Amino acid sequence: MISINEAVKDILLQISAASSFFLLFQWWLNQEYITRRNRCFPDDQSFLIICCALGVTFCMLLSTTLFGVIYLNLAILPACIGVLYGHRRSGLSLAGFFLLCTFMFSQPPGIGNFVINSGLLAFPLLFILAPFFKRSPLPQKIGIFLISLFPTILVAVLKPKMWDGTTIYDTTPDELTLIAVYLLLSTVLGGLYIFFIENAWGKFQSKEQMKDISEQFRWESHKLRQITDAAGLNIMALDNRGHVTELNEFMLNLIRRHNPDLTREIILSRSVCEIFDKSIDDQTYEHLKTIIRNNQRSNAKVHYDSRTYQIYTAPLRHNSGALAGNVLIVQDLTEEEKMRTELDNVERLTLVGQMAAGITHEIRNPMAVVRGFLQLMREKSPSDLDSYYQIVMDELDRANGIINDFLSLAQSRISDMETVQLHLIIEELAPLLWADANLRGQTVELKLTGDLPPLQLNVREIKQLVLNLARNGMEAMGAKGVLTLETQRAGNHIELVIRDTGSGIPQSQLEQLFVPFFTTKSHGTGLGLSLCLSIVERHGGKIAVATEEGTGTSFIVSFPCEEAEADILVQTHG
Repeated sequence: MISINEAVKDILLQISAASSFFLLFQWWLNQEYITRRNRCFPDDQSFLIICCALGVTFCMLLSTTLFGVIYLNLAILPACIGVLYGHRRSGLSLAGFFLLCTFMFSQPPGIGNFVINSGLLAFPLLFILAPFFKRSPLPQKIGIFLISLFPTILVAVLKPKMWDGTTIYDTTPDELTLIAVYLLLSTVLGGLYIFFIENAWGKFQSKEQMKDISEQFRWESHKLRQITDAAGLNIMALDNRGHVTELNEFMLNLIRRHNPDLTREIILSRSVCEIFDKSIDDQTYEHLKTIIRNNQRSNAKVHYDSRTYQIYTAPLRHNSGALAGNVLIVQDLTEEEKMRTELDNVERLTLVGQMAAGITHEIRNPMAVVRGFLQLMREKSPSDLDSYYQIVMDELDRANGIINDFLSLAQSRISDMETVQLHLIIEELAPLLWADANLRGQTVELKLTGDLPPLQLNVREIKQLVLNLARNGMEAMGAKGVLTLETQRAGNHIELVIRDTGSGIPQSQLEQLFVPFFTTKSHGTGLGLSLCLSIVERHGGKIAVATEEGTGTSFIVSFPCEEAEADILVQTHG
């Protein structure tokens, strides 16, 4: 007989050995998903079978007999659990391993003890009930397990009495108590193992589902962000207090255009009004606050830092209908405003063209008649009136020149083009330019590149363009001024540069240079540069101005040239 202390120690060791499989399996479930799904490791169900096999091994190694009455071996618990939870093949492997261990460690040895201790007859029932066990809820699983386990343990406990030829009625009260405690301990442990496994697996599956949901949520959020970024709109989400909760890259770039020091983290920690309060005027600030405070759909135009923005707001609501915040969409209208202004100019030019076409025949003919009669009257009048007649005829000529400018400016037909060298046109105009310059005491310099490719040009219009720009430059210079006409190659374009050494153009006037009727001359019509711009645009070119007050001004006219023409030129001079 062994002491009570040793018996308690053996029971605790056996319980620990039987529980080891669950502790290992719980540790496995707590590992990261990627680690557990590594191809080098088994899946969760296979690992449970391995844990059960280790539990069987530990229980067999620590098995003993209590008080010569009960064979203390709880290996049947992990063995039965593994068979019920595992696949058929893994369950057969575990059952075979359990029978082998029982045959090796069974006390006392012998075929009869082996059959009794191993519960060999219960395993067919376990395999039959395993499919139903896997589909059953927790209470039924515990019931199925106990139905399969209890008879096996009961036979194993009563085996020594049956083996000695005695009956259960010959059992002493102490032995009955020990048997009852062992049966209760085995069934309770078995039920607890099933409960803990289901609980651990349920938590694990819930955790995996939450991971899947979180991953799906992250993907949907990432997809939504990509969509908002691809939309090309500046989008920002606000909570009920007006604090920024989310913004896309376009909105971030827009905010940083005006506040370069702000980062996404700083923006997400502040209210939208706080972000803009130091950089916009009070009226715009109050307007912005009103838009956000209303929590309703709104559409307002805001002028901010020399730019124009259209702000759309709409409420965000939960499924219950409760207000969750606002979405704010900002559209930069600055370029559209500029385009609208340009369209207004086009409309004005169209109106000018319509006016010019309408008044040409109505005014020119009467003016020609008036001028003819003035010449007749001048011939029959005293010579001391010649100066008056000359003034009237000069004004008539000036009015006729304005009408011609109207017609040229409003010309919308396609110009008749021909292939010509730009420098040849300038050389034809050179004598006229030199004559004008000599009268003013000025100098004209030509820096023409002769190996440029020919261009498709309307010669008459290009001559008018050069004369207008050159005479503007002469008028801007005093005596001894130098006017330079230069041609050069710039990539796929040919540039004509007309440079003067005058006083330059003030920055305040640069934006209005090509606006019709804008002029700084006392007797100018304000149509010269507008006409030049119209001619350049009809040739598919561009015109730019570089000026510096006190130094002079350069007008750079750029004409496109075909790549084929450039290749021919390279081969010719190669």
